[in-house]
Parts: sequence; structure tokens; C-alpha cells
Amino acid sequence: MPSAPPDLSASWTREKSGCQSMVGYELDHDRTGVSRACHLDLGPQHLNYHGILHGGLVSMLLDVACGQTASAMFRPEDPIPVVTVSLNVQFVAAARGGRVTAVGIPSGNGRTLAYVNGELRDEDGRLLATAAGVFKRGSLRKKT
Repeated sequence: MPSAPPDLSASWTREKSGCQSMVGYELDHDRTGVSRACHLDLGPQHLNYHGILHGGLVSMLLDVACGQTASAMFRPEDPIPVVTVSLNVQFVAAARGGRVTAVGIPSGNGRTLAYVNGELRDEDGRLLATAAGVFKRGSLRKKT
């Protein structure tokens, strides 16, 4: 029987997720405004057979940064859970090592949907990928 999902209502942005612990990215808690970012120091476990950052991890980093941004767009003082409705990623260049940073850039939002663009760059500022995402505001109500 699957375990119950964690209660995300109070501290979901303060604890590391299982994915974050496994992959090793870090959230950037020092940003101002609603734009959010995450960093990943690349190791061999992050590279594909060609020795470059795996495209799935590129997408994941952009999803994390954009999702965190969308969450803050709804409630900056205490971000709320969101789910990804769509995420379109465009791959621009490859990374083989060093640190990469994904940043979410607010584009617009309504009552339940947020629109966020994203960029992934290497430590020299070179653009590696871009994204456009739509995120749906989650509910804070506990299921009974």
C-alpha cells in the first residue's frame, strides 16, 4: 500500500524533497521578489552517455525554479503548493561540468493559474535552456 503524501501545508518550502535529496540541487533562498532559482553542481551522476547534462535534469531544474516562482506569485510571504500543468523546454547548449542555475521569471497569473518563463545558465552565464510553464494553484485543505 503506498504511503500517504506529506502534509505540505506548513513547511513544504523548508524541507528537502526526496527528489532534491537524490539529485542534489539547492534552492536559492536569498532572492528578492517572486523570482526563484535553484543550483546544481554537476557530477558524473548528472551526465548522459555523451558526457553532458541529461535533458531530463535540465527539465527538472527548470520545473523546480518555475514552480517555486509560480508558488510565490500567488502568496509571496508564504508560498503555496502548485502543480505543473505544462512545461515546454527548449535546449540551447550543453553543459559538461561546473554549476548550473535555473531561474523562474514571472510572466502573469490569474486566480488559479500562473505563467512562468525559465532560463538555465552555466556558471559563466551562458544560456543552456529556456522554458515556458503553466502552474495551477494547489489546495491547502487536508483530504479526509
